[in-house]
Amino acid sequence: MSELALSNLGGVGPLPGLSLQFLMELLAGLFLASLRIGAFLIASPFFGGSSVPLQVRIIMAVLLGVAVVNNVVVPDWQSFTALTGIRVVLTELAIGIASGLILTIWFSAALLAGEKIASSAGLGFAAQIDPDSGGQTPVVSKTFSLFLTVIFLSWNGHLLVLRAVADSYEYLPVGAMPAFPVLVQGGIAAAGSMFFAATIIMLPLTAFLLAINLAIGVITRSAPQLNLFSFGFPISMLGIFVLLYLWVDVLGDAMDDLSRSAIENVQFILGAIING
Repeated sequence: MSELALSNLGGVGPLPGLSLQFLMELLAGLFLASLRIGAFLIASPFFGGSSVPLQVRIIMAVLLGVAVVNNVVVPDWQSFTALTGIRVVLTELAIGIASGLILTIWFSAALLAGEKIASSAGLGFAAQIDPDSGGQTPVVSKTFSLFLTVIFLSWNGHLLVLRAVADSYEYLPVGAMPAFPVLVQGGIAAAGSMFFAATIIMLPLTAFLLAINLAIGVITRSAPQLNLFSFGFPISMLGIFVLLYLWVDVLGDAMDDLSRSAIENVQFILGAIING
C-alpha cells in the first residue's frame, strides 16, 4: 500500500504529472510571489487594520499570489543559494512593507488633523482606545479616519493600490534588487506630505476656532462673571459641531484628494525603485 502511494506521488499512477518535486516547486513559487503583496496587506491601512482578521489577510495574500504566479515569471527556487534566497525574501518583504507604510503615513494626515481640531475645540478629553495604534485617540480623529476610509473604498482606491503592487512584479520581478534609497526618500517625503495635508485640512476650522476664542476672550474680559469654564467651553464645543456639519462637503473633497494623492505617490515610488 505504501509503495502504491509513493508511486502515485512520483507521477506513476492515476494522477500523472503530479509529483512531490512539482508540488514543492509550485508552493515555493507561490511563497515567493505572495511575500511582497502579503507584506503590503499587513502594513497598509484598512487591509492591515485590526478589524481585518489575520486569516483573511493570509488568504488574500495567497489568492493574489496565485494571480501573480499565473501572469508573471517567478524564478525557480532551486536557482537560489541559501544566502541568495534569504536576500530575495528580505527584499520582497522590504518592498511590500515600505509601500504599505508610505500609504499609512499619508492616511495618518486625517488622524493628525482630527487630533489638532479636537485639542483646539476642547474635545481632546473625548478619547477612546484605538485598536490600530493601541493608544488613546480623540473621537474626532477616529471619525476623520473612518470618513477617509469610506471615501477611499467608494471610488475603488483599494483596487487601484492592489493593482499598483501587482503591476510592480512586471518591471521589478522577484529576485531583482530595487533602489532602496528611493524607498527611504519616499517615506521621508510622505511624512512631510502628511503634515502639509493635515495643515490644509484643519486650517479652516482652526481659523474659525481662533475667531471664536477671541470673541470669548473679549466677552469674558468685559463680563468677568462669565468665566472660561462656564461660558467658553460650551460655546467652543457647540461651534465646532456646527462648523463640522457645515464643512462636510469640503471635508469630503479634501479626503478624496488626500486618498488619490496617496495612491499616486505609492505608484510613483513603486515605479521609481527600478532605476532609482
